[in-house]
Amino acid sequence: MWPSSLQSQPFDTLPIKGLPPAHAPSEPGSAAHPPSQWGRGLDILRGDMALPLAVIKQSALLHNLRWMSDFCAQRGLSLAPHGKTSMSPELWKMQLQAGAWGISFANAQQALVGALHGVPVLLIANQVVQGAELDALRSIGELWPAIRTLFLIDSLEQVQAIEAWAADRRFQGRFEVLLELGLWEQRTGVRSDALARDIAQRIVDCPVLSLAGVECYEGTVVHGEHAKDRAHVTALMDRVEALARAGVEQGWFAGPELILSAGGSAIFDLVAQRLTPNLGCPVRGVLRSGCYIVHDHQRYGRYLCCVGERLNLTETLKPALEVLACVQSVPEPGRAFLSMGKRDVSHDLDLPQPIWWASGRGGAPKTVPAHWRIEGLNDQHAHLAFEKSAPTPEWPSLGMVIGFGISHACTTFDKWRWIPVVDDSYRVVDGVTTWF
Repeated sequence: MWPSSLQSQPFDTLPIKGLPPAHAPSEPGSAAHPPSQWGRGLDILRGDMALPLAVIKQSALLHNLRWMSDFCAQRGLSLAPHGKTSMSPELWKMQLQAGAWGISFANAQQALVGALHGVPVLLIANQVVQGAELDALRSIGELWPAIRTLFLIDSLEQVQAIEAWAADRRFQGRFEVLLELGLWEQRTGVRSDALARDIAQRIVDCPVLSLAGVECYEGTVVHGEHAKDRAHVTALMDRVEALARAGVEQGWFAGPELILSAGGSAIFDLVAQRLTPNLGCPVRGVLRSGCYIVHDHQRYGRYLCCVGERLNLTETLKPALEVLACVQSVPEPGRAFLSMGKRDVSHDLDLPQPIWWASGRGGAPKTVPAHWRIEGLNDQHAHLAFEKSAPTPEWPSLGMVIGFGISHACTTFDKWRWIPVVDDSYRVVDGVTTWF
């Protein structure tokens, strides 16, 4: 039961951020994981929902699902998109229905959420070392034996730690793993190719591990320049192919096919060319791009311009995720304060970018004046600067709704538990939940 102070409220459970109290769930406790269908039919531009509010545009979402599905199918690749981008079971389901082979995760807790929602292949694109995480993976295997789970290895010490855990738990099974090659001064992964071969042989000799393939991640060194990005990917994928070829010759890999996996969301077209080499055995190339599903207006938007140029495309992905805010105060010429802050929108790569405005009383959005810009964020406020000398019709006004393009979907998703899906008129047609 809720505290007595809440008993008199006009709703049966605590309200969810972004959702009007009148649309709260009828069952106490269901707010932990709200139904995705909340809010259908509401008109955001008419003022039916309080702001700030993250929204996903349905037309762009469906376009992106089709685009990436076609991209992989045309190249004979499997897709295991990073589920950590959204941590949304509804979006994972859409990705799987569009042909994804599995979903990638960052840790065992996220993989457990995937297992709970029926994801058939859980690819943890990270090292698993802690005993508690290995316990979780063991439980997944026992509870859902049909689910395939893989994770990454990049050191002899990690193999030893897993063996020690298995001895302590009297574990008799096997974990499928991928050997990760890494780059100096970047993220995880074996730096030395000679050491990588030693680790591979050590995995083969380990009674609780089974080597399924080779993995890498190219996204830490992206320049947005064709020549530099090609050279970077070529050097990395040459190493991956050489290690895989050596592994085939040495008989390191178990199973009917060898997995080669790579792919962030910036230069995935370049690694895609190298994921299915002729090694004399079946090879499953697995791309892991995650942000593609909603894309963005800024950082990845710039990267995808390069992808489009390399592939000679007139259209690539479309930005689907926006954050809407209300003008709360215009205390002086040239500065307005909005109802959106660091708790609502990503700011780790770039500040949000104003793209349209509406009156807040209905009517179609209009493009913002070019001189509007966000200069800073507090926890609950955005600082919108505009030219003092501009005509007053170009000034933001109290109650105005402003739509923002974001940079980096991952760190916007994790600020919301429920996100409405809207049509092009910003009417709610569906919704997704997140399980961070």
